[in-house]
Amino acid sequence: MKIYKPEWQCTFSVYEGVEEASSWKERIAWRLRQLADKLDGSGRTIKIDCNVTPHVSRQDIDTCLGKGFEVTQGLLTQLAQQAACEDVMRDAKAELYKEDYPS
Repeated sequence: MKIYKPEWQCTFSVYEGVEEASSWKERIAWRLRQLADKLDGSGRTIKIDCNVTPHVSRQDIDTCLGKGFEVTQGLLTQLAQQAACEDVMRDAKAELYKEDYPS
């Protein structure tokens, strides 16, 4: 009886800037990304490297990335809500947030 063993590999890397060992082409690409960020005035440029074996379609990868960013949006929204509530509490009940320092 033959035993089948599925094998796969997935690497996922996110970069926010040029690495020290990057080629001159990659360095120029990052300079252009930085320039675009300055021109836009907001936002954040990242580079995503995703290698999956066996092959997964680009559409499936894009769908997964989109779902991941939806989760990120939800988490950031929760953090913003918590920060807003804390700001209100710090204003309304400042005495609760006073730090006690020994005199």
